[in-house]
Amino acid sequence: MPIPDVLAAADPEVAGIIQREVERQNTTLQLIASENFTSPAVLAATGSVLTNKYSEGYPGKRYYGGNQVIDEVEDLARERVCALFGAEHANVQPHSGASANAAVYFALLEPGDTVMGMRLDQGGHLTHGSPVNFSGQVYRFVSYGVTPSDERIDFDQVRDLARAERPKMILAGATAYPRVIDPEPFRAIAEEVGALFLFDMAHIAGLVAGGVHPSPVPHADVVTFTTHKTLRGPRGGCILSTAAHAAAIDKAVFPGLQGGPLEHVIAAKAVAFREAAHPDFADYARRVVENAAALAEALAGEGLRLVSGGTDNHLMLVDLRSVDAELTGKRARLALDRAGITLNENTVPDDPRPPYITSGLRVGTPAVTTAGMGPDEMAQIASLIARVLRDPAGEDTVTAVRDEVAVLCAKFTPYPDLA
Repeated sequence: MPIPDVLAAADPEVAGIIQREVERQNTTLQLIASENFTSPAVLAATGSVLTNKYSEGYPGKRYYGGNQVIDEVEDLARERVCALFGAEHANVQPHSGASANAAVYFALLEPGDTVMGMRLDQGGHLTHGSPVNFSGQVYRFVSYGVTPSDERIDFDQVRDLARAERPKMILAGATAYPRVIDPEPFRAIAEEVGALFLFDMAHIAGLVAGGVHPSPVPHADVVTFTTHKTLRGPRGGCILSTAAHAAAIDKAVFPGLQGGPLEHVIAAKAVAFREAAHPDFADYARRVVENAAALAEALAGEGLRLVSGGTDNHLMLVDLRSVDAELTGKRARLALDRAGITLNENTVPDDPRPPYITSGLRVGTPAVTTAGMGPDEMAQIASLIARVLRDPAGEDTVTAVRDEVAVLCAKFTPYPDLA
């Protein structure tokens, strides 16, 4: 009996919830920049019997018996990801990008060490030094940001801050930065002040694998990333490093921070790494960027201001104050959700509103590109978004847009066989 049928028979309540989520993903627009649709092969590996096996440790050095097959799976994942990105060493056990970053800090820093990272309200991540996160509580983070003029990384500020603060580590990477992050200037600054260089490429790993974003691997001491988002794999994390840091990082992941790895997820990571090495994936990455550029241009044509004036990657930030000074990101997101358009509120540079309210929206194209949409659909999506933003309280507008979204999504269903 197929697995979905087994679940439906054993627990119809859970099966029903899952089926409703399938319907939501199939019939609404998924524009969250950190989400994607995995392949059926990745889904199958994630739901495999590998979930049954305890395998604390690493291949050849496990604390439990019966890991002969598991060792092959994890070795395969490590080999594939090293080949994909040209890395010397990989640890594929982190459960998330946050745990990957935590492991690197734990391996290479001491509590209280100074680290430089990007400001959260200008594109950074919680684990890049937010005071509400362990990173900001355990380590002394100093933050750099973007220039007021063009809203791009201010490398003069990065250099001056590094010279003044002499950090143990400089961190590059972002969750809401719509431009290419060049690793070379960061490398040069890190070398000048004697700092380690960590690049968190969680959002852009798929773009790097597809050759449409410069790879940080030749320049950074350590690279962390998530295997979902643009890489289109299962939810999880990964760490790439030079051989010099391999032992310390492996020890930090296990036994330092995690217990038994999720080998079913690691198998799915291996599948995703194989898919990302295929020539078709490079075309996918190119289309993600192409679609983002088309969507950004169309949104600007609707009169919306985009942070930095556009995008070079898979996402863009909309400053809602260009539509209505009183419209918050949270209110806009809720209205768009009712209209079948899923995205998230996001701060914009120097946002006067708190991060749970915000003045902006983050919009991404990885999932809709996977579904098969192209520039023509991006123009349509921009029009639908703009209509809701101009009338977020208008239920007639929201209903009309939701109906048009359903018609559009019916042509680009990501999981027709699960419907």
